[in-house]
Amino acid sequence: MSVHEQAQRAREAATALGTATRATKDTALLAMADALLARTPEILVGNAADVAAAREGGLTAAMIDRLSLTEGRVAAMAEALRQMAALPDPVGEVVRGSTLPNGLELRQIRVPFGVVGIVYEGRPNVTVDAAGICLKSGNAALLRGSSSAARSNAALTAVLRDAIEAAGLPADAVQLLDASTRDSVKELMRARGLVDVLIPRGGASLIKAVVEESTVPVIETGVGNCHVYVDAAADLDKAVAIVMNSKTQRLSTCNTAESLLVHAAVADAFLPRVLAAFAEAGVTVHGDPRVATYSDSVVPATEEDFAAEYLSADISAAVVDSLQEAVRHIRRYGTQHTEAIVTESVAASREFVAHVDAAAVMVNASTRFTDGGEFGFGAEIGISTQKLHARGPMGLPELTSTKYVVTGDAHLRT
Repeated sequence: MSVHEQAQRAREAATALGTATRATKDTALLAMADALLARTPEILVGNAADVAAAREGGLTAAMIDRLSLTEGRVAAMAEALRQMAALPDPVGEVVRGSTLPNGLELRQIRVPFGVVGIVYEGRPNVTVDAAGICLKSGNAALLRGSSSAARSNAALTAVLRDAIEAAGLPADAVQLLDASTRDSVKELMRARGLVDVLIPRGGASLIKAVVEESTVPVIETGVGNCHVYVDAAADLDKAVAIVMNSKTQRLSTCNTAESLLVHAAVADAFLPRVLAAFAEAGVTVHGDPRVATYSDSVVPATEEDFAAEYLSADISAAVVDSLQEAVRHIRRYGTQHTEAIVTESVAASREFVAHVDAAAVMVNASTRFTDGGEFGFGAEIGISTQKLHARGPMGLPELTSTKYVVTGDAHLRT
């Protein structure tokens, strides 16, 4: 079936989803969660084949980690769907309303986009997250995963479609596009009029290609060169814990810290501690000359290192002489994703928050908290680094548009 045909079927499904009650949608989400658990073995069979092929193909450890599913990860996806079912339905929410001087009643309400296309790389969990969040927000989903996860995504989509249909909604609310060639991506990007919005989720090259080539409106998610700045007024015990959690809790995510900045006033006390912790955790530090004086294991950092989203056991590091210098460094190399400051100074935290331009700014907290689930949004469709209607973790409201409803009583404009 062509992408055009699938998009037409998605458009029909979106009509039913747009008027479905919250109870119907929540029943479907819970059925999807139950089906994932009941059919975990067949999902893992497909995933095992993908992982084996990825290893043979020489994919990096980070990419294989993103690709891999376990019983625990499938259970976590099911739990995310249950949490989503418990969230308020954004559709029909009144954003604002008023009575105009002429007596007209004006309301702005949330409505679904309609058909949402998602292009993503080797992360099968996105298949479930995207399907669930689109369904709850009343949108049909066209999913185009990577060829590396083709069998995993096919198994997951089959499970989800069966559960959706059993719950009384159209199975075409969730469709998987062919991932064997780039043609399906090109067709999806040209399906303006059938697809309402396109969301790329993956590496810099994928996002750039979709943003530059698509005629369908795009919500841009971004890569994460996330920084942790350890201020002169930092509690160093907190700083070590936050830096290590930000970097090592999971290496392959966009909210993992890739850069460390340390104020010169605490460098002597802090850097030996954190470098030893990195060494114990197997993390390679790419440092500037000042960082390198604290350990022979530090690798000289290049411009590319300071700009890198490693997604691996690597981190860049530099010593700065002021908070202002840290902000300048972040502005130069950051990707407007997540930036963190560790400090006991309220004034320093306020200055950092005011001057750092990012979708999320953490004060004395790990960068790993920039996540729809951690923010209480349920599963997210992605983390937007743009500055349009959606920025940061995109939950249910970000998957809606609005329309105005104007109610009068034979009102005529003069």
